[in-house]
Amino acid sequence: MAGESKRQRGRPRAFHDKTEQNTIQSLDRAMTVLQALAGYEGIGLSQLAENTQQSPATLYRILTTLAQHRMAEFDENAQLWHVGSGAFSIGSAFLRRTSVVERSRPVLRQLMQDTGETANLGVENGDNVLFVSQVETHASIRAFFPPGTQSPMYASGIGKALLAFYAPDRLDKFLKHQKLEAFTPHTLTSHTALLDALARIRETGLSLDNEERTPGMRCVAAPVFNMFAEPVAGLSVSGPVSRMDDATVAAFGARVKAAAASVSVAIGGRHPQG
Repeated sequence: MAGESKRQRGRPRAFHDKTEQNTIQSLDRAMTVLQALAGYEGIGLSQLAENTQQSPATLYRILTTLAQHRMAEFDENAQLWHVGSGAFSIGSAFLRRTSVVERSRPVLRQLMQDTGETANLGVENGDNVLFVSQVETHASIRAFFPPGTQSPMYASGIGKALLAFYAPDRLDKFLKHQKLEAFTPHTLTSHTALLDALARIRETGLSLDNEERTPGMRCVAAPVFNMFAEPVAGLSVSGPVSRMDDATVAAFGARVKAAAASVSVAIGGRHPQG
């Protein structure tokens, strides 16, 4: 009984035994595939099979199973596999502890209080922005992107803020396989229009979603950078057009830019322009 009392809760007697009999081979193989998949922005079946030393048939069954749980996603147009949004849902407990999410929470709360509008934090997820944190306004009419919601990079304030600071080769790769679908009459559907918008964002440090994804809603966003001056997240304030005219957007933009900069500093990041 003394031994039982010392044993840590949640661990069986054989916890420290790492022999093969205490591992599930198929699960171990799936985790290896998921880890490999996470190292790419998109990868074909044959290349992933070669990298993981799995047969294409076995790998396809693993990926299909992961896809059923949204841990993997398949891009039909590009014929590439990506990590799925379910990885966020499953890993949300850990994500709450990560630096950028943790450091941004008080900043998001302050943004909402200062502007009266919903404040958001989003990160890149393939060709989409994945919203990972939000502080809602108390107004009856408001923007609402609950954690786990995704939006195309090119039709999102945060997404464009990230794209604007991509390395040139990475941006070229994005543009080559990304179809710019129109969601509203305001969506940027040509590469020329999008590139012009990204150039303005690099100059001002601010990105505007002017009803490009959702009619009647505007958003102003700014990027968060890591220690390598790479864009790793974006902060935004979103609200209805009726409350976010040009003057309001300009005023909110200054607050959003300062807030994003403070989060960058808090995680040890730096702006690429100094």
